[in-house]
Amino acid sequence: MKVKVKLHDKQSERDHRELPIDKVGVRGLRFPIQVRDKAHTLQNTIATIGMYVDLPKEFKGTHMSRFIEVLNAHGSVVHVENITDILYAMQEKLKSSTAHLEMEFPFFLVKKAPVSGQESVMDYTARFDATACGKEIDFVLTVQAGVTTLCPCSKAISKYGAHNQRSTVTVQLRSRKAIWIEEVIAVVENSASSELFALLKRQDEKAVTERAYENPVFVEDLVRNVALRLNAHPDVTWYKVEAENYESIHNHNAYACIENG
Repeated sequence: MKVKVKLHDKQSERDHRELPIDKVGVRGLRFPIQVRDKAHTLQNTIATIGMYVDLPKEFKGTHMSRFIEVLNAHGSVVHVENITDILYAMQEKLKSSTAHLEMEFPFFLVKKAPVSGQESVMDYTARFDATACGKEIDFVLTVQAGVTTLCPCSKAISKYGAHNQRSTVTVQLRSRKAIWIEEVIAVVENSASSELFALLKRQDEKAVTERAYENPVFVEDLVRNVALRLNAHPDVTWYKVEAENYESIHNHNAYACIENG
């Protein structure tokens, strides 16, 4: 018969430095998740997850293993609809007043080339940042999408063409009700000179190049175009839009940001 040895709980010792910790937990954990897309299908992907709670000043440490226990208690795949339940479970298991959950993952869309109609899969980056403070939930959706921008100044002064570049737009938002990731992607892509595609045949490349040439935008135009569309959305209550152009004729990038709400 094995004798159960009681192990000392170092984390529960009292700390005398009188300093509470805002967030403590685990980060960089990869875990399978399912995300519901606008087509009402479940998309399987892998999220990089961070889980945190507050730590009162009197406790020396938190119990890191309990974060993993909470996550695995919801099954081998996390459904994003369970985010609120996971936050409340973290509060209960770790005896905390606040809990934070961050999930960043690749999100995929099937896109058709503009002329040939050939389909290809495009990947985007999405992120959920959720916080429970008591029973109050704060939720921020982040979507990052790549686009093409063509320089209006270059077009205006050049005899033969205009320089363009690939740009990354990052949109963070809060909303009264859930907004589809695809909606945010569409807002970004419709605000640029052209959207990107994984697969383009020759006739598609011509169409995309000409569309960009006909729709030149500065990095400033890009964030303003996105902001105008978000301003018009009835459910968006706060947003931050960042755009970074990976300049093709400079060794530095151009950047712009708008925050509102």
